[in-house]
Amino acid sequence: MRLPFVQALSAFLVVIATPCVVIAVAVLLFLNPVWVGFDQDRNDVVGLTGYAPAQVRQVTGSILSDLVFGPPNFDVAVGGAPVLDVRERSHMADVRTVLMGMGLVALLAALILVAAGLASRGARWFWSAVQAGGKVLVVGVVVVGLGFAVFFEQAFELFHEIFFPPGTYLFDPRDEKLVQLFPDQFWSETSVALAATILGLALIVVFATSRLRRERIPEGNAPTTETPSSAPSAGSL
Repeated sequence: MRLPFVQALSAFLVVIATPCVVIAVAVLLFLNPVWVGFDQDRNDVVGLTGYAPAQVRQVTGSILSDLVFGPPNFDVAVGGAPVLDVRERSHMADVRTVLMGMGLVALLAALILVAAGLASRGARWFWSAVQAGGKVLVVGVVVVGLGFAVFFEQAFELFHEIFFPPGTYLFDPRDEKLVQLFPDQFWSETSVALAATILGLALIVVFATSRLRRERIPEGNAPTTETPSSAPSAGSL
């Protein structure tokens, strides 16, 4: 059955909103000291920075706190000396601006899903749209993931060119701490883990909504209650 215009528009918005929410949830799972510390250890950040392990954890925790919660000062110091120089702090402020913008998009997407879900009362078209959004995300992760796997450096560079002013994201790994704390291999491994997480969440959405969709009665096919016709009572003529 063809959906009315309002439902069709709502379904389209749900398809777009679903990947935004899934991606945001996945990103949040990696914005924590546990994952960051784990991958920093894998990439010998202690050796790269010359800091003690406790200092690396303290510096990283401060940077993550400024990034997620603010204020975006990024003025953490070790032994009284600032860890990040002016250019590095400016870039991290830009990163926070991008992150907050993505967060607003994800929040709007979540509100769309909640509003559509409540308005539809969980109708079949709603779950079909959520499932479609999950499928779109699965395909997108596979295609983009393959591209990153083959052309990671070019894709990473393109990402920065899109979101940041030219030249503001290039740092010297020999003496600038930002790229020592978060080296290229850290981002490569985090990208793989993030893509796998997004793919896993998207597949969960697809399979979960498949069941929910089957349980819903298609619009226009709802059963009706009919009043039984009068039947002669036993013994009547």
